[in-house]
Amino acid sequence: MEAGNIVLNVNGIEVIYNHVILVLKGVSLQVPEGGIVALLGGNGAGKTTTLRAISNLLQGERGAVTKGSIELRGDRIENLTPAELVKRGVVQVMEGRHCFAHLTIEENLLTGSYTRGSKTEVAANLEKVYAYFPRLKQRRTSQAAYTSGGEQQMCAIGRALMANPSIVLLDEPSMGLAPQIVEEVFAIVKDLNAKERVTFLLAEQNTNMALKFSDYGYIMESGRIVMDGPAAELANNEDVKEFYLGVGGGERKSFRAVKSYKRRKRWLA
Repeated sequence: MEAGNIVLNVNGIEVIYNHVILVLKGVSLQVPEGGIVALLGGNGAGKTTTLRAISNLLQGERGAVTKGSIELRGDRIENLTPAELVKRGVVQVMEGRHCFAHLTIEENLLTGSYTRGSKTEVAANLEKVYAYFPRLKQRRTSQAAYTSGGEQQMCAIGRALMANPSIVLLDEPSMGLAPQIVEEVFAIVKDLNAKERVTFLLAEQNTNMALKFSDYGYIMESGRIVMDGPAAELANNEDVKEFYLGVGGGERKSFRAVKSYKRRKRWLA
């Protein structure tokens, strides 16, 4: 990736759980200002751990960054608390959405604005969220528990936007959603990126959808980055097609089902 104006720079981080289990093994990636970067790979590859390392949500799971560094616009942030990171503009949308079930949609959205001091700013942000997610405005008085998975995902993204983030860490936005809703959610992410210049780092197993809407991608496997490049190049790469998009040899293949796989030199690192 070209240097450009880099918002987030992850430099060779290692993450260990319970002082014993090495999960991330020297992960490095960059996210440019106003970009959409996809972090791809199968279940257990290390995508969620990478996002949680950036947002410093590892402590609750007895995890820690033990090597490497994480920089936001050149400043080291790996030792900041999650609350301090939100104030700096790093906001994570958790896997599984995690809306407050007993609160209404609007109350959920307003919880994302606790770092914003001005009521005028909060009101303006709320209207902006409703403009991008009109369905949320229709359901604003409904308890989150009684809304659909797609509406809850929109609520979770909208709640993150209420904090005026510099970068949104979006974890598995397609999980548990119907294909039509997944397309709608990704289209809104693309729209937010284009019109509001919101920067996204998204972790996603749906490689096809993620590459369709991203600018650049990193593929993870067993806690390492094994390939990266512009999204269009990854989508056309034969290895990616065969093992992550299910295209090749005339039949859909599972990466785990392949007994022998000649990886490119970088993948052997």
